[in-house]
Formats: sequence, C-alpha cells, structure tokens
Amino acid sequence: MATSISAERLRELKRTQPWIFTRAPAERFRDWSLWIGFFALLGFGLWWIDASPSRIWNGLSKLGFLVRFMWPPSDGGAFWDHMRAMAETLAMAFLGTVVAAIVALPLGFLGAKNIVPNWLFHFSLRRAFDTLRGIDSLVWALIFVSAVGMGPFAGVLAIAVSDVMVFSKLFAEAIENVERKQIEGVRSAGAGDVQTLRLAVFPQVFPVMLSHLLYFFEGNVRAATILGIVGAGGIGLQLSDRIRIGNWDEAAFIILMILVTVAVIDNLSRRIRLKLIGTASEQR
Repeated sequence: MATSISAERLRELKRTQPWIFTRAPAERFRDWSLWIGFFALLGFGLWWIDASPSRIWNGLSKLGFLVRFMWPPSDGGAFWDHMRAMAETLAMAFLGTVVAAIVALPLGFLGAKNIVPNWLFHFSLRRAFDTLRGIDSLVWALIFVSAVGMGPFAGVLAIAVSDVMVFSKLFAEAIENVERKQIEGVRSAGAGDVQTLRLAVFPQVFPVMLSHLLYFFEGNVRAATILGIVGAGGIGLQLSDRIRIGNWDEAAFIILMILVTVAVIDNLSRRIRLKLIGTASEQR
C-alpha cells in the first residue's frame, strides 16, 4: 500500500538528501561526457571504415543480386561429397575439443590455488593461460597449415591449441570452487593426495567440465567450418571453392547444410548440458 508524505517532510528530504531528487552537476557532466565520447568514437569509427550510406546501399544491392543466384540451392550432384566433408568437419571439431580437454585436465589441477598453493607458480601458469588464449584459432590454423600442410590435421591442431588454455582456466576455476566437506571426509578415511583428487575433487567438477566440453564443441563446429576456408579441409574448403568459382547455388546448399548441422548439435548439446546440470544438483 502506498504511503503519502507531507509537504514539510518532502522539503526536509530535499534539503538534507538532495541526491534522491536530482543528480549533482558533476555527475551530469560526467554522464554527458561519456555519451558524447561514445558517439564521437562511434562516428569516427564509421568514418574511418568509410561506412557511407551509398556504400551500404550498393552493398545491399549486390547482396540481393547474389541471393538471386543462390536460389534454388543445388548440391550440384555432389551430395555425398558434401556429406563426407561435413563429417570431416565434425570429426575435426570433436577431435580438437577432446584433445584440448585431455591436455587441459592436468593443467587445470596445476592452475587451481587449492591444489597447488604456491603463489608464484600459480601466477605464472595463469598468465601463460591468458597469453596463449589471446591467439585465435584462425591464426593457429594458418600457422599449422604452413607447418604440417593442408588438411584436417592442421584444423585439429588449431582447435586443440586454441582451446587448451581456455579449458585449463575454466577447469582451474571449477576445481577452486569445490566443496571442502567431501575432501575432508575422504582425507579422514585415510586417503592420500592422489586418492583425494580422484574420489573427492574430480567427481565434483566432472559435470562442469563435461558441460564446458559440450559447449565448446558447438562453437568448434562453426570454427572448423571457417578453418576449412584457409585450407584445413572439411566443408569450409568446399564452400570456399564454390564461392571462388561462382557456383552460388551450391554455396547456398552447403550453407544450409552447415546451418542445419549446427542447429541439431546445439539442440542435442543443450539437452545433455541440462541433464548434467540437473544430475550435479541432485548429487549435491
């Protein structure tokens, strides 16, 4: 129920607590300065990339021209070649994700403060995670294509190296948030360090780790498609070839295949993650 306030009390509040009714001039100046700076930066960025209305209009016109060439989509008589390339892309994403998780598992334990309490070691390892995490998988793909040649092996290496540091950081944070009661209970039964990690720590973090694994697998399917364009094989390479020679109807068919595949994987992964989250909650 709303309560009324007297005029005298309202005047008293305005006198003693004016910030309730109006902001101070310094705050208003700060907010206006931030908004002006934001729009000035936005305008400068648009001017720098020459995002003029004429370029946007011409681009949309050309895009509509290409869309007309894409319809109706056609497999070009290479349906099973596209399916094999899609399977190669899925395998590339799966292997890269699994290899990254396997390598990141011991690194995650080493990077957790409650497992290795040495401050200098922990700080150095975390900074190494952050440094390598800043390099995108596309950059790694270009490096590995030059090092091991074109094909899915370069894509697997690019995904694995790109994800291993992210997994290590996420795994370490999950390990740092485990409940101490289970660890104390296992230790009180006479378990050693390795047994404590296996019986008390790992069962708590495994659902979280698997959830991260599934989530990154979704993203790596999309990433593997892009990596194929730079020579890592899979469906991305076929898409790049069709665009290069101007077979836009086949390119549209491949794009639709990618969209359907990613949608199916996203749906299945979401269901599995929800199941894991529910199971982990019940165990707690």
